[in-house]
Amino acid sequence: MLEEFQEFRKILCICPCCGEMVRVSDLKIKVKKTTEKTWLDEYEAMMFKLEKAKQDFAKIESEIREKSVEKGRKAAEKVFNNCINPNFRKLKIDPYDLKPILHPIDFVVFNGMNKGNSIEEIKFFSHKSENDIIISLRNQVHKAIENKDYEWQVARISEDGSIEFKD
Repeated sequence: MLEEFQEFRKILCICPCCGEMVRVSDLKIKVKKTTEKTWLDEYEAMMFKLEKAKQDFAKIESEIREKSVEKGRKAAEKVFNNCINPNFRKLKIDPYDLKPILHPIDFVVFNGMNKGNSIEEIKFFSHKSENDIIISLRNQVHKAIENKDYEWQVARISEDGSIEFKD
């Protein structure tokens, strides 16, 4: 490309209007007639429209996301309330405070987690079981909590799936 430009500097032209001698590389060509559109003109116009549409969408994207999240939460709450055990509904648990563990404890409720930054209490819920192994495991969890024989670790999982433990 640079070599071609250097070659254009060697070619001299004479202006038909004023007779001035100029290099081809210095020309700023203007056409009075309308020219036929080429595929490149159409492509550039499409790219311009696409960029404008991207910019327009970027302006409203966060608003759309917020509305979608709220709509999804409401829909999830309806599904939750329809599927949840009626006994849980009686307790008026916020569905976002309820986390399934399923073994050996069925659910953990972080009461108040969804309303603000403080958790008022943590509750464990499980269906009654006749299985001796599950009963033994639940008793071990109960004993560990009573004796404060546990460690709390916070792990952050990024969207790419990597896990980072906080101190």
